[in-house]
Amino acid sequence: MELIHYDVYIEGFGQVNFYLGIGIKVLTAVFLGLIIGLDREKKFKSAGIKTQIMICVGATIYTAISILNIDLYGHGPNIDPNRLPAQIVSGIGFLGAGAIIQSRGAVLGLTTAATIWVVAAIGMSIGSGYVLSSSFFTVTILVILNLIEPILKFLGKEELFHVEIRGNKKMVKSILRYIDNSSMELLDSEVFHSEEDERCNFHIEVKSGTKDMKKFIAFTRSNDRIENIIHRAVRKSSY
Repeated sequence: MELIHYDVYIEGFGQVNFYLGIGIKVLTAVFLGLIIGLDREKKFKSAGIKTQIMICVGATIYTAISILNIDLYGHGPNIDPNRLPAQIVSGIGFLGAGAIIQSRGAVLGLTTAATIWVVAAIGMSIGSGYVLSSSFFTVTILVILNLIEPILKFLGKEELFHVEIRGNKKMVKSILRYIDNSSMELLDSEVFHSEEDERCNFHIEVKSGTKDMKKFIAFTRSNDRIENIIHRAVRKSSY
């Protein structure tokens, strides 16, 4: 029996030839997966270019096949085009779980896992024929991945900072006094004394907004008793 190839729906073009339609879907999935993968790759995330492309193309093919099966085998009461895509939604969770790493009490990789989940959704959208809408979805994801964090920093989002300060022992009181009078929250502190002279290393952990931390750094650098200061954010959003 000869297999009949039905036309394929492509958003903006309507019904097109089977091979042309499948080709447009797969190429669109490769392109959009590539764009998101490049963004993750440049941030040195675990799910990079190849992973995002494979997820997007795989979801596209599965969804396209489920729709084609409806056209080929009819519309019976037991035929549901959403069955196969539903397995994509649940199955992609295994990849997302693999991207989440537990490290020193902080959960890392949540954004990467969420990106994998959303890229699969884009693939499903492409497989259904909505290539133009999928492009808009991709742009939305890129905006979220790249603009949300700068906006939060501008608004003064609080982060956990580890600060190491070296200088004269008398600096400790002035630093603690500054923190008490500011909106910063001191979580932990430890002083390492030098037995040879009056110098010490003062380590603190504070919860602070970016703007407040910049003011604190400026204060320490203007203090003659402080020789050097090193600070880093030890817990922030994965992006």
